[in-house]
Amino acid sequence: MIKRIVPGQKIICLNRKASFNYFFIETLEAGISLKGSEVKSLRDGKGSIADSYAIDNNGEIFLVNSHIPLYRQSSYNNHNPKGDRKLLLKKKEINKLIGRINQEGLTIVPTKMYFLKGKVKIEIAVAKGKKLYDKRQVKKTKDWNREKARLLSRNNK
Repeated sequence: MIKRIVPGQKIICLNRKASFNYFFIETLEAGISLKGSEVKSLRDGKGSIADSYAIDNNGEIFLVNSHIPLYRQSSYNNHNPKGDRKLLLKKKEINKLIGRINQEGLTIVPTKMYFLKGKVKIEIAVAKGKKLYDKRQVKKTKDWNREKARLLSRNNK
C-alpha cells in the first residue's frame, strides 16, 4: 500500500485488518456527520474503525459499528459510542457505490479516519473479500520480502 503524506492531515485511526481481509478496488474520501462531543473525543486521538463497514439506507450511506468513546467533559449532550454515522458524499458517488455493492457483491470498508483542515474525513474503499489462500499468499510474500531485506543487509556489511 502506497502511503501518501498530505500536509495538514492528522490521522486519528487506521483499519489495518482491512488490507489483510479485502482487496481494495477503489478508494474515496468522505465527510462524516458527527456531534460536538464525538469530534472532541476524536481530537483526543480516541476512536476505532476496526470492525466497521458501510451500508446504504434509503439512498444514504451510513457507517456502522465504528466506536467513538464518550467524551468525559460532556454532560447530558453526550453521544452513542456505537451509533450509526452518516457519510457525506455527493449523490452521484452514492448511486455509484450503491450500484456496486448491490450488483457485484462488493462491500464498503473504511480504511482510515483523519482530520483534514479541521474537518473529520474518512477514507472508504470498495472492497472484495479475500479467501483464505489469498491471505496465506500475502503472508508468504511479506515474510519473503522481510527475509530478503535481512539477507541483503547482512551482505552489505
